[in-house]
Amino acid sequence: MATSFSFKLAIPITISKPTKPRIHSTKIRCIGWDPEGVLGAPKGDHISRLEFKRRLDKDADAREAFERQVREEKDRMRALRENRVAPDTEEKLVEYFLDTEAQEIEFEIARLRPRLNEEFFSHLKLELGKLRFAVSKTQDVEDRIFELETLSKALQEGIEAYDRMQSELVTARSSLMKLFTSKDVKATLLDMVESNELNRSLLTLLDENIATAYQGNQTQAAQYMEKIRGAMLKYLTV
Repeated sequence: MATSFSFKLAIPITISKPTKPRIHSTKIRCIGWDPEGVLGAPKGDHISRLEFKRRLDKDADAREAFERQVREEKDRMRALRENRVAPDTEEKLVEYFLDTEAQEIEFEIARLRPRLNEEFFSHLKLELGKLRFAVSKTQDVEDRIFELETLSKALQEGIEAYDRMQSELVTARSSLMKLFTSKDVKATLLDMVESNELNRSLLTLLDENIATAYQGNQTQAAQYMEKIRGAMLKYLTV
């Protein structure tokens, strides 16, 4: 079957809610078939989500409604992103990240990765140093120190995850194409298990391609990729 596929970068970073304003710690989680995060992060309701997935598989109307919701959410996020303009100074960039919504932190890290360099973090450390040694430690100063320390930690962890994912995606793209062109997917998967090529980056990339195929009305291609995904999950623990 000759089918064209597109490759997209997906970085599944979920940031938990802060105990103080604006900034939060960064944690990495693997996602299932929910590339736009419509279902949200797992919250102990794994069974209900599985039941929802089964209903989507059986109910064409429910599936269509869910896909429409995914497209609408994706369009909404795209519009918000297109209207955001990153500032041109380190000082303003710090405030930009402090005011960024939690679910958008990973996108901004990817978009502004070149700006998150030694110069940026030197500016951040300099401001923190001034605040820590301030003569008067008001509550506003303490809150600012907390925000900047948490921002620094969140960005450093996010950058580490992004850079690692970038490296893994180089291999994942090659592995995914190997699966797409394989005449015996099961045999290919077994070979990939032996060579340690099956990982979460590959699954994430496949999920992104499935979502893109459905969005482009490439139903046959999407269904074929979902079969590959099902076979992959037999050998991959996520």
